[in-house]
Amino acid sequence: MAKISIFLTVLSLIPLLCTSFSPENPTDRRILVLLDDLALKSSHSIFFNSLQSRGFVLDFKLASDPKINLQRYGQYLYDALILFSPSIKQFGGSLDVAAVLDFVDSGHDLIVAADTSASDLIREIATECGVDFDEDSAAIVIDHTSYAVSESDGDHTLIASDYFIQSDAPVLFKGIGHTLNAANSLVLEVLSASPSAYSSNPESKLSSPPSLTGSAISLVSVVQGRNNARVLISGSLDLFSNRFFQSEVQKARSTTKYDKSGNEQFVTELSKWVFHERGHLKAVDVRHHKVGETAEPAMYRITDDIEYLVEIYEWSGSSWVPYVSDDVQIQFYMMSPYVLKNLSTDNKGLYSTSFKVPDVYGVFQFKIEYQRLGYTSLSLSKQIPVRPFRHNEYERFIPTAFPYYGASFSTVYGGILRFHDCVPVQQVDVGKLTLLRELEDTSTFPEKF
Repeated sequence: MAKISIFLTVLSLIPLLCTSFSPENPTDRRILVLLDDLALKSSHSIFFNSLQSRGFVLDFKLASDPKINLQRYGQYLYDALILFSPSIKQFGGSLDVAAVLDFVDSGHDLIVAADTSASDLIREIATECGVDFDEDSAAIVIDHTSYAVSESDGDHTLIASDYFIQSDAPVLFKGIGHTLNAANSLVLEVLSASPSAYSSNPESKLSSPPSLTGSAISLVSVVQGRNNARVLISGSLDLFSNRFFQSEVQKARSTTKYDKSGNEQFVTELSKWVFHERGHLKAVDVRHHKVGETAEPAMYRITDDIEYLVEIYEWSGSSWVPYVSDDVQIQFYMMSPYVLKNLSTDNKGLYSTSFKVPDVYGVFQFKIEYQRLGYTSLSLSKQIPVRPFRHNEYERFIPTAFPYYGASFSTVYGGILRFHDCVPVQQVDVGKLTLLRELEDTSTFPEKF
């Protein structure tokens, strides 16, 4: 069977997220797996073995185990959590809905698989993640057009879906459907039902139109939090089973029969994304300086020419490789962006650009807010003050002041012209001036002068 190119599709369809564990330490990644029944270890062994072969350490426990504990002394014991316990009504130990949500809020990853026995506990966790399962607990997704041909499934609840994925073989799904919360922009479906599907109880006749119909029914969805934690929610626990992984599949109204379904490749590639083996970015060696220099200054002056550089790498599953893209932008920001430029790359991980500091002084920030579908988001910021010119740094003659210079010179020139146009002062008899001064010193003046 040809390899399924799901990885590229998942990256192009899933919203942005961060890392629950650091891929820089791939040998110590612990996952807590909570099960309804320990028999799931063998019935879903292919999926679990895939995780272990990729370096994960799995800790299997019954969901009702009284010794369950996600953290000790304020430190989390696990990097991710898998809930294969759809019917559990109350977790054991210190685990509850709030603890699961805190686990995700702290940047850790989560996989939740449900089925027709989904409890209110599992439904509440899904709702908090932006996914609403069908309120009818007996409802299951039915499709009379895109079902999988099977001798044992006469009610068309075994669906062969290839919506939202690119694969040679359809993915088998049997379980409950859900809708996405329109108010949550971080959740996205990756496997959808066909337009002919609907959600209903197959054991009873329809007395009213079903609440969930068509492509609005999501089968598998993902969430990436603003802290880059990733969540996978599936309405089918069988989606991960050995039986579905190894089943032949033939879609209704199709003559093509596949020796193996697309479940294994779909789940494997999707789990790589959830656990940050795909689409995980990191930024290192962020620096800036004046053009022509290498030292990073404590502040800049208005109109300085500066250069900004950062290195961005992507985790390939085994090592860090250069990330190549043309949509990484830098903002020089104070209340609003004064400079917004695309960074150019050397295709070896280095991104750089140069620009002139605006003629505005204050406290600015170098900001990168990179969000690309399917990749972890990068949020980088660093403050830097920008000062005006000092008194001895201004030019002797500022071009913008030329009108004032002209006004000053024209005033002086006008004064000179006015002085030359004045009548000459008449000469005064010195003798008469001396006599007048002597008379001023006397107490009385003569009647006649």
